[in-house]
Amino acid sequence: MTGWLGRLNRQGWPNLLFALPFLAVYAWLLIYPLLAGMGLSLHRANLFGGARFIGFENYIRLFRDATFLQALANSLLFVLMCVPVLVVLALGLALALNRATRFAAFMRSAVFASSVLSVTVMTIIWRQILAIDGGLLSHGAHAIGLPAVPFLSDPNLALPSLAAVTVWWSLGLPMMLFLSALQQVPRSVYEAAALDRATPWTVFRQITLPAITPALVLVTAYECALQFQVFGQPQLLTQGGPNGASRPLVLYIYETGFNQWDIGYAAAASQMLFALILVAAFVPQLAQRLWRRA
Repeated sequence: MTGWLGRLNRQGWPNLLFALPFLAVYAWLLIYPLLAGMGLSLHRANLFGGARFIGFENYIRLFRDATFLQALANSLLFVLMCVPVLVVLALGLALALNRATRFAAFMRSAVFASSVLSVTVMTIIWRQILAIDGGLLSHGAHAIGLPAVPFLSDPNLALPSLAAVTVWWSLGLPMMLFLSALQQVPRSVYEAAALDRATPWTVFRQITLPAITPALVLVTAYECALQFQVFGQPQLLTQGGPNGASRPLVLYIYETGFNQWDIGYAAAASQMLFALILVAAFVPQLAQRLWRRA
């Protein structure tokens, strides 16, 4: 202990002083709100104060609340719809567009362009496409004599429609991350594989995939955490309907806290969401370690 303190006195204090402003702001903006939210979830409270400690009663209520369980199922299903498609499409596009040509550069820019749109602009565009009364797809269906499809008002289609919109909107960033990883693989390795007459599948499985595994884990964990926090698309396109079929957890938390004023209960739901995001972020890393050991 004395030796560790001595090394810290000689080397660590100047570094710690430089990092102290960042650590203070980090604790103030992130750590304190996290702990305060955990504490609030153990109270019955509303927006006008008057919090009363009730222990884990809010958490017990959550698992008896059919609306919360529906929102939880919607969030899980939404992540399962979005993340595998995003990862596969982004990786496929990155492999296809990893070329030093003008066409590849144009296509990279075109794919990435959608991700710079705000959620408001993106939902306005897709409402004009998917709306059953006057939408672009509705006009196209009527033009060929088919009935319009209620993408946003059918309980079986609302959530998949939101997932498709989200994939279109979110595809640019994971594609660029995969491109960055692919461009770090030495070209000499591919040249050696070509001399050995390796098939494209063998090159991908034996060279490319192991080289970009860290990027694959990063993209999967990032997209899982991001899609669990979906809010703008369902709030602006479907308002969580019909009959809660497209209401995710974040929209449920918003409605509980700001429409019903039950912020203690909303805080408990937010802690459940936080736990889900933590698990989703660690699963890809755990899968990577198990795959390496196998």
